[in-house]
Amino acid sequence: MKQISILLALWAGLALPVLAAPAAAPAAVAAPARQPAFAEVLAGPELLGRLRQGGFVLYLRHGSTDNTRPDRVPLLDFNDCASQRPLTEQGRKMVQRVGEAMRAARVALAEVLTSPLCRAKESAAAAFPDFAYAIDNNLAYTANLTDVQKAPIIANTRRLLSAPVAAGRNRMLVAHGPNLMDLIGYFPAEGTLVVFRPGSGAGFEYVASIPPGLWPDLLR
Repeated sequence: MKQISILLALWAGLALPVLAAPAAAPAAVAAPARQPAFAEVLAGPELLGRLRQGGFVLYLRHGSTDNTRPDRVPLLDFNDCASQRPLTEQGRKMVQRVGEAMRAARVALAEVLTSPLCRAKESAAAAFPDFAYAIDNNLAYTANLTDVQKAPIIANTRRLLSAPVAAGRNRMLVAHGPNLMDLIGYFPAEGTLVVFRPGSGAGFEYVASIPPGLWPDLLR
């Protein structure tokens, strides 16, 4: 009987399931940090007084365009406006009013540099008809370019926003929204004037934006 009891006990022990130790919980993976969205700051009337004192860099995105006629990539030709998205008559009047508002506010310019694309050149001519602009190919539209092609344009824009400007006057750049998006994560609306302050070193500071419809309030 004793032997039978022992055998029964051994059989019962073998029948018991073997429980594995619980697996360690996987380590939590930290989510990648999200870059904060760009915060647009609308200008107040006091900014016009500061602009009259000069020393700023102003970045004007060209006037409104006809989006049904995109740039003819890869056959876009800087010298052939028919190969490019055109400025509309409304867009031409938009930037013309921006220029008139700047003159009414007595905001003086030291120079006007523009992208080689027709919509930017035409915007510069409409806004500043009495000011001879200079074409800078390294202000060209970046949206259709590769990262390698964008690099010199982004570097040049950073340089122009950072270079000091003499007191009493301001540097004007007439170019495109995607360029600022590539540089600082900001895509301004067409006709918006973006104000930057060159830094004391190699850098710049975003100050404020003036959408085209804001000028009447600033000039009151």
